[in-house]
Amino acid sequence: MNSRRYWKNRLPFLLTNLVCMAALTVFLLVCGNSVSAVVLILIVWALILLTGLVLTYWKRKRQMKKLLDMAEQLSERYLISEVMELPEQAEDQVYYQLLKMAGKSMLEQIGEVERERLEYKEYIEQWIHEIKTPITAMKLLCENHRTDWTKELLLELEKTNRFTEQALYYARSEHTEKDYSVREMALSQVVHQAIADNKYLLLQGGMRLEVEEMQDTVYSDEKWVRFILNQLIANAVKYRTEQPVLRISTHKRQDQVVLVVEDNGIGIAASDLPRIFEKGFTGQNGRKIQQSTGIGLYLCKRLCEKLGIGIAAESSEHGTAVSLSFHINCLIHEVQD
Repeated sequence: MNSRRYWKNRLPFLLTNLVCMAALTVFLLVCGNSVSAVVLILIVWALILLTGLVLTYWKRKRQMKKLLDMAEQLSERYLISEVMELPEQAEDQVYYQLLKMAGKSMLEQIGEVERERLEYKEYIEQWIHEIKTPITAMKLLCENHRTDWTKELLLELEKTNRFTEQALYYARSEHTEKDYSVREMALSQVVHQAIADNKYLLLQGGMRLEVEEMQDTVYSDEKWVRFILNQLIANAVKYRTEQPVLRISTHKRQDQVVLVVEDNGIGIAASDLPRIFEKGFTGQNGRKIQQSTGIGLYLCKRLCEKLGIGIAAESSEHGTAVSLSFHINCLIHEVQD
């Protein structure tokens, strides 16, 4: 509570008391009372007034501080009216009722928004699952009738499938704990599956693959890690240069297994590097190529945080390297060594 403003708000009350004290002084003197008696009465009045004002200020300040502390401890501060006590003063009770009404209205609106979001999310997930059926059917038709144009169609279907997967994972990214299954997985298997998912994209981009032999196993969700690798591979193809190379390797660092996806592409500007995991950020390269949405790396970062995977990027004019760090416990570390 602002002390200066509090006393400023009390100025009309103080001025009223001063006018009353002046009027009483004149009345007592006219009635023949001595000056000393009048001064004594004024001093007693002033002391009582000052004591009352100070005690009231201290009580109000303590009440306001208690409310502020209570609000600070709430994660949803619009619920303050549900935990605060009913005030004693009549005007405070009016504000209390206003807070209750505002809180109720807010909860109703939040509930409505949550219901709409859930319905929209369920619709998106259902649509994606349904659209996967014709995509898979078209892939099978193209695989069984190989021609030059079906190869182009397979590439576009691969892109379409990746975009639908991205939309599905974006819809589920807020509640990944309901959709992941952490278990032991071989990094080599996940890497080769991700490469298979993007084989036509890699062929069309003329990417030369250099995949190191991997013996490491980690504990994570294979589906989500595969999705992250798909995004990194797609970015490597999108921002490639002539004679592009994609290197995938692993190494151990203390209690971690680090999976590195490295390319020799156009790289990322130093000024853009700290922001590449922000939602919607495309950077200089994204504006040049005009195919970037700023969602892929954002989803990778978000999923890594949910799964406890460290993600970091390094870049220069010679290419970009993205590292995924998987934590391993002592027992797994000893077995793998």
